[in-house]
Amino acid sequence: MAMRPDMFGGKQRRELKNAIWILQELHARIVCGKLKCDRRARKLVPRFLGGAQKWPARHCALTGRGTRLQKRFIMKKRHLSRFRLAVPALLLSFGLLFAGVVVFGQSRSVPEPEPPPSATTAAQQAASGNDAAAAAVAGGYVDTELPEFIRETADTILAFFDVQKTGNSWQRLVLAAAIIVAFYLMRRLLLPAVFFLLKKLAGRTTWTFDDRVVDAAEPPSALFLMLSGIYVAVLTLDYAPPVSKAIGSTATLLFSVTFFWLLLRLLNAGLDYMHTKAAQRGAGIALYMPWIRKTLVGIFAVASVLTIAQNVFGLEIQAFIAGLGIGGLALALAAQDTVANVFGAAVVAVDQPFKIGESVQLAGHSGTVEDIGIRSMKLRRPDKALVIIPNKTVASESIVNLSKFTNRRVEQVLGFTYDSTPDQMAAIVDDIRALIKAESDVLPNSEMVYFRDFSASSLDMWIVYVTREPDFAKQMALRQRLNLAFMRAAAARGLSFAFPTQTIDLAPSAMKALGKNQ
Repeated sequence: MAMRPDMFGGKQRRELKNAIWILQELHARIVCGKLKCDRRARKLVPRFLGGAQKWPARHCALTGRGTRLQKRFIMKKRHLSRFRLAVPALLLSFGLLFAGVVVFGQSRSVPEPEPPPSATTAAQQAASGNDAAAAAVAGGYVDTELPEFIRETADTILAFFDVQKTGNSWQRLVLAAAIIVAFYLMRRLLLPAVFFLLKKLAGRTTWTFDDRVVDAAEPPSALFLMLSGIYVAVLTLDYAPPVSKAIGSTATLLFSVTFFWLLLRLLNAGLDYMHTKAAQRGAGIALYMPWIRKTLVGIFAVASVLTIAQNVFGLEIQAFIAGLGIGGLALALAAQDTVANVFGAAVVAVDQPFKIGESVQLAGHSGTVEDIGIRSMKLRRPDKALVIIPNKTVASESIVNLSKFTNRRVEQVLGFTYDSTPDQMAAIVDDIRALIKAESDVLPNSEMVYFRDFSASSLDMWIVYVTREPDFAKQMALRQRLNLAFMRAAAARGLSFAFPTQTIDLAPSAMKALGKNQ
């Protein structure tokens, strides 16, 4: 007999919940490897626990708190896993910080006042300073400075706690560790709360771009906050001058990478938003958005790397840019057709004369557009042949979009024989006009029916009407119905349709000649 929670009383149900919770804790400890047990226990505990966890989901006898117990247990496991990942990271940060202090630290005592140097000594010091600056530039690094707000924050903290200005005392070490812990807590608690409020504010608007901006800005902001905390802690300690220069260069590099990462994520968010809107509106530029995105991201990445190389590493990029200009000119001259096709693709993307799946007439070919690429477009003709047309031709040729009909205009001529009387022609004109007006697929007041010409072998009637819909198949079905109705009306009036004929009147001499030959 299966046991169910509703078989127990209130006290027994509470004891059962406590037993389930104890088994969950036991299972967690077994999974984490903190409790040694035999293989049988490792198999039995999860099996029993899995069966017990299904009861609250199927029955409400446990006061509905069973699912909340499961959720709380799952969240506890998640927080424990995050805590286990965070503690080694903090310990690693402290270890690197203190190792740097031990290896590169320099306890500097307050120097005694020295007599003012003479003019010769000052000149020698200035010359040596210039030589050192030149050697620094030649060595591949520049004396970069940390951001001003980080220095001000570190000085404010040192002044607030009244820590001595020189020497790596234990107060400084404790203060550095406390700063890292404080910024980490801000990263884990304060920053998510701020972005949670921003997401709620962005969710109240109908515009979705602000939601994308908030989501894009959160990871770089978290990295910026942690870098700020690390370097504020670093500045509370004393280092040798070469190490201080290396710290400044590294800080400039990391903050620059963080800033450009933020700009890149914002750029991607904007391009994603544009792509989504273009796809919703069915715009042709949506087909080119992946290519546009790759191009813009590539340009941004190159510009970011060049900016960091110049401002952080002191590299001269003017010559590199000049070389790119000369190489670009040579490439443009060597690949004129390719460049023209690329610009043709850009013109097609902006102008949007047609879309994939539409029927067009272009460069002497008619067919359905199958693909629009960077170099060419593909056109499938009615005979199923594939025509590839370069984009420069597409940009320079006249295009007839056969899928953009608002209506379809039908024009035809009916010819009757010359033995038709005027009364018959007048009557058939009225009959055909009435037949066209009776059709619901014909646009009202668009029909024109007139006895127009005396042709060589027929009396011509000119007929024009416009269909309501641009669909080609519906237009052909309408024409068929009307043509059959025209034939019945002509037969009812005793008229015959004419076909090209010629009457030859021979002279008497010609008749005699033909009679002799016979």
